Amino acid sequence: MKQENRMGVAPVPGLILSMSVPIMISMIVQSMYNIVDSIFVARISEGALTAASLAYSAQMLQIAVAVGTGVGANALVSRRLGAKQQDAANEAAATGLVLTVLSSLVFVIWGLVGSRVFIAMFTDDPQILADGTAYLQICQIYATGIFLATFFQRMLQATGRTVSSMFAQMAGALANLILDPIMIFGYFGCPAMGVAGAAVATVIGQWLAALAGFLLHVLTNRELSIRLSGLRLRAENVKAIYRVGAPTILTQAFGSIMIALMNLVLMAFSSTAVAFFGVYFKLQNFLFMPLNGLGQGALPVVGYNLGAKKLARIEETCRTTIRFGLVLALLGAAVFMLLPGPLLSAFSASEAMKEMGIPALRTICVSFLPASVTMMIGYAISGMGNGMVNMLATAIRQCVVLVPLAWLLGRLGGVSAMWFAFWVSEACALAFALRQLRRQLSQVRERIRRTEA
Repeated sequence: MKQENRMGVAPVPGLILSMSVPIMISMIVQSMYNIVDSIFVARISEGALTAASLAYSAQMLQIAVAVGTGVGANALVSRRLGAKQQDAANEAAATGLVLTVLSSLVFVIWGLVGSRVFIAMFTDDPQILADGTAYLQICQIYATGIFLATFFQRMLQATGRTVSSMFAQMAGALANLILDPIMIFGYFGCPAMGVAGAAVATVIGQWLAALAGFLLHVLTNRELSIRLSGLRLRAENVKAIYRVGAPTILTQAFGSIMIALMNLVLMAFSSTAVAFFGVYFKLQNFLFMPLNGLGQGALPVVGYNLGAKKLARIEETCRTTIRFGLVLALLGAAVFMLLPGPLLSAFSASEAMKEMGIPALRTICVSFLPASVTMMIGYAISGMGNGMVNMLATAIRQCVVLVPLAWLLGRLGGVSAMWFAFWVSEACALAFALRQLRRQLSQVRERIRRTEA
């Protein structure tokens, strides 16, 4: 701690890339869990794909709580490291670990008693209900694995060790990729478990990622020492973690809520529409996960420089991440615009799904550009200790405007008209985020001026 951390002195564009690229790769790998599951499950039947799609909204809620708790701990730890408060940073990390484990138990209980009830909210088809329940129950009962994996990855990121975080995530995803076909279809003496096999492969991968993250933290993360012995859960630490973490949880949860509500709207048209939307969201995650990785890479940089009172570096970090985000969004939109058919074919899409999905992908992808700017602003402001902006912007993007407008357009123009709701919701969220960024930077500037006076 005697030498300045590179987050306070390295050139910002190169620093953001070095921090973000490993996280982006890690997030792409994370999105592969559900993409790979869906690709193999789709080979069973479209009904099996629909079952996995219905379970996905509950899985996203699980990930939301894990990521939110980890991001809150990350932001607090990085700020305390920037302020050279070593013992306080260690205590914050230990508190984050306890909160992570406690949070995971909620989903374990849900898995035991509520999985079938959740799937039954969307379908009465007996096969879809059985497959969806089996898949969701396994993922929830063993949820502690994804929580621990996420926590240790965020602790590695908080000290700038994003490459180690990437390797931990890749260990789990590689295991999932190998085990999926073996457990779904029954190779090498393993019984064919169908949809349940995809869930078993997923949780094994998550627990391996947790183990890898823990080992890499112990072996490489010298700036943090997590000790639970003698730990007191101080209210100030819990509040500080959830001041950023709770809005982040809600922010991530809006995706889960949006999928659940859109599934209800789409089920009125057909189960094929639900299956398509599940495929779309996982394809979209393949782009948005790297965007989230870019934002998460910038978050500790902003937090560190806020603690170090370096306003110019905070502002440059904001500008840099927005530019990089727009480049990623343009690339993603180009792929969706030019290759919608091959993207859907990877999921064994029927002709009916392609007829619906190809124009839908081309319509929705236009909204990626404003979405990328909104996301980068949300992460930057979270790094300044305010997670509310990210939460509210995401609420506008994914629920408040999107779902009611999609329902209305669907009623007026059919399923093909629904997708234009993405354009309107993203434009509204961008206008809100830009205004909040100017306000937040002004507040930070005034805070630093007062402390230096």
